Amino acid sequence: MSARLRLAATAAAGAFALALLPTVAQSAAAPLPAVHLLRNAGSANDPVLAAPLSTSDCVTQLHRACYSPLQYRTAYDLDPLYQQGITGAGRTIVIADSFGSPTIQHDLDVYSAHWGIPSTQVEVVKWGQVPPFDPKNADMDGWAGETTLDVEGAHSLAPGAKIVLLETGVAETEGPVGVPELMSGINHLVNSNDADVVSMSWATSEGQFPGFDQGDYTSLTTLRYAFVNAVKHGVTLTASSGDGGGDSKKLDAAWPAGDPLVTAVGGTELALNDQGTRTTPDIAWSGSGGEQSKVFARPGYQDPVRSVVGDHRGTPDVSMAGSPNGALWLYSSFDPANTGWTADGAGTSESSPLFAAVVALADQAAGHRLGQIDNDLYRLYAHHSGALVDVTSGSTGADGYTAGPGYDQATGVGTVDGAKLVHALAHR
Repeated sequence: MSARLRLAATAAAGAFALALLPTVAQSAAAPLPAVHLLRNAGSANDPVLAAPLSTSDCVTQLHRACYSPLQYRTAYDLDPLYQQGITGAGRTIVIADSFGSPTIQHDLDVYSAHWGIPSTQVEVVKWGQVPPFDPKNADMDGWAGETTLDVEGAHSLAPGAKIVLLETGVAETEGPVGVPELMSGINHLVNSNDADVVSMSWATSEGQFPGFDQGDYTSLTTLRYAFVNAVKHGVTLTASSGDGGGDSKKLDAAWPAGDPLVTAVGGTELALNDQGTRTTPDIAWSGSGGEQSKVFARPGYQDPVRSVVGDHRGTPDVSMAGSPNGALWLYSSFDPANTGWTADGAGTSESSPLFAAVVALADQAAGHRLGQIDNDLYRLYAHHSGALVDVTSGSTGADGYTAGPGYDQATGVGTVDGAKLVHALAHR
């Protein structure tokens, strides 16, 4: 998935195939001022700009909200952590994407300088035969957008963390295609001690793996070795829950989000003013994925929510910003014809790196890796901790789920108060 793409929810196209992310239409009566709009811009709905707009200007001109990383920091109560020196320093976030972006370091430097955030070195690990980047190749262009989102999103909330960008040479699509390369690369970084948190903003449905219809899940489960190894090394795994709106009518979860070793991160929609203060509580984003797994039984950590998920692994576990109405501003230059700032929607591709960044902050606060954190998340939920903020409204599509009090498969245990969650996870 990229910032310009989303996971579709139709089996005919592949339950999580790439498709255009819907946006809110722009009225012809409110054109963007020429001073902001670049010559080689995207569509009127998703323009490429010379500089970001304020949220109030986005609402006026694009008819949807756009947010800066500084607003996110306020919304998720992270400023108190930065004041304590908790920035993710000494911790490493791995971003795993096909193809990557050839301009990611430059783009992160420009992005950071604009918002007054210290930049960080991105270590690029090319795994396999990664082809030269071609901006006219739609597949590469989409993955470069995804890479930009993942790196800039994670850096926004954990500016002190090191980022390792794992680039693979085979595009992940559906079923096992592209996944062996991603698993091998992740496993290598785990063994090299180069990972504290791994964020995966990609997904494939369980049902697209060979043998699924016959109850043979080995084509999927044999690829889990990297996750098993990561947990043994204390590495936390996060993954996007998908952007198809959830499906309550069948057992077929997005993977890797549906894996019990992975924290599944769903999407919410935030309503913030220009300063980042909430004007209304978060709601479930309508496109956020949430399913029950047919491959994996309910893990022990979900026993407190057995009345909701039954005997199956349920997703998501937790949620953060993902709605196109409130997308994070991003800067990219990998496409010379569309260099500049965009805020055109991200889906749960945004949610996973944001949550991975919060985990990196908690790793620093604890002084060690936290490993699989689902046990702690559901423990905090069971104890009604203020570290988790219940999301009680919104729904995830016609066949999805409705958010309400307590755990639900629209938003999991809810969203987060970053300062409280970091200290709770670090047991401080």
